Amino acid sequence: MITGMAALVNAVQTNCDIADARHARNVSLCTYLLGMREFYRWEHELPYGVSPPRDEVGRWIAEREARWEQIIDEDFVVVPVAGQAFDPFAAEQVNAALAGSGLVYGAGVGRFHKPHFFLGRLDRDDQRGEARLLVCGCEYARDVSAIPAASQGATVIVRREALRQWLWEKAEGWNVKQQDGALKAALLAYGFDADPQAAIERMTDGEIETLVLHEEGEIAAGRLLGSGWSEKLASFRGKRAELLARAVRDNLADCLVTLPGLLARGAADSLNSLHFWFSTFDGMRRELFPRLVENYATTGVGAGGTAILRATAEAGRSHFTALGRRLLDMDETAIEALSHQPATIAL
Repeated sequence: MITGMAALVNAVQTNCDIADARHARNVSLCTYLLGMREFYRWEHELPYGVSPPRDEVGRWIAEREARWEQIIDEDFVVVPVAGQAFDPFAAEQVNAALAGSGLVYGAGVGRFHKPHFFLGRLDRDDQRGEARLLVCGCEYARDVSAIPAASQGATVIVRREALRQWLWEKAEGWNVKQQDGALKAALLAYGFDADPQAAIERMTDGEIETLVLHEEGEIAAGRLLGSGWSEKLASFRGKRAELLARAVRDNLADCLVTLPGLLARGAADSLNSLHFWFSTFDGMRRELFPRLVENYATTGVGAGGTAILRATAEAGRSHFTALGRRLLDMDETAIEALSHQPATIAL
């Protein structure tokens, strides 16, 4: 680690807490309580499969919310590294200052203008074409809604701990009803029925590549749509328009890189990853691309279905490029109106 580690962790966690004070409760009560339970698990280093004590979690939430009320109006603090003080959103500069320390820092603005920060151990630092890939292991500071992967400029960051938490939450939800579908196929392929914890560990390692492919797709989509896209997202005041815009870009990213990348691999593990990817294909993304859902349901991901899915992704590439460019020329009111009628612009 580095000199001043405690001060660095404290600064990043302070910014996480301020962001949570302003935004963490802007979700449904069920989503909020689930997120807080998992945040408690992380903070108290509880293993998955062990239910946190409900009464203690309740007291902890009350204490955390009381702290949030005290700091909600505070400014984000600077990030101290090697005697320098960095703007908390200057992730590239912070990571440059952290070079050789075994640490990785992340900062950005996510869905509905929520800032996100984290600090973790750097497990991998690879070059992927024009993109730099940083894989984070153990995390020392984070907010409630940990995002498994994100791209910052030409840098892709994957958070293994956040991915594992996300997978465990999905697996726990499936285990209640054990419904057929893509998630069941993915979980059973990793051996969840025999050893749930070992399966989630294998799945975490196996699906890092799927997340990387999507983030590479985000970078490629950004090139196609231009810098005006980020400005458009930042301008939205309501949620519906942003949900639609993000779904369009996500679908474009997956048609450009993720699906072609998974389909090109051809081995058994790629079939598992395709099942996993389809298990995450939901919400507005799914409503905008029913043809892909239908083709997966009717042809599957075997040899016969691969060509069909590849052709569907190619059609999606053209469709969502055009749709994204169309949204750039529309105001928020018009985009929100479209979000209530996704079938009219679906493929």
